[in-house]
Amino acid sequence: MAMNQALLGEYDQEMANTRKALERVPDAKWDYKPHPKSGTMGWLVNHIVLFPSWAADMFTSDSFDVAPSGKQVEFPTARNTKEALAIFDQGVPAARSALSKATDEQLMKVWSLLSSGQPMFSMPRVAVLRGMIMNHLIHHRAQLCVYLRLNDVPVPALYGPSADEGTMTAAAK
Repeated sequence: MAMNQALLGEYDQEMANTRKALERVPDAKWDYKPHPKSGTMGWLVNHIVLFPSWAADMFTSDSFDVAPSGKQVEFPTARNTKEALAIFDQGVPAARSALSKATDEQLMKVWSLLSSGQPMFSMPRVAVLRGMIMNHLIHHRAQLCVYLRLNDVPVPALYGPSADEGTMTAAAK
């Protein structure tokens, strides 16, 4: 089986789960942060929604420089959940399309993240997709679910029932 075919089902599941969490973000809590060292909910949402477009871009270039000429790249910034979902919904099919066409050779080709022209890391695209895109997105989605819980927003069932959706036994809670 080609590597891309092995990854597509996981990609689809994680993007659907991520959208379920994003849909629940209340606009009124955009500035909420659980701790002074934490980012706001709006910052976290804006970070999450960019992962699919980063994945799509990774398939069309050999590198990305986050600070060409020393100036940080400005990414699209949503001001509310509707805008965030629009960014996410644009990136998801673009990344899926790129992944569905990727050959094993393309997935094994080294890709680099740069800052002011200097490599921050270089690894095969498949490792970037799994580690820096998928796992990173899942990590931040989990943070978002904690933010939701702390604001009494029902947490979606992602890998089985949540305390808010589905059936959980008292022992599981």
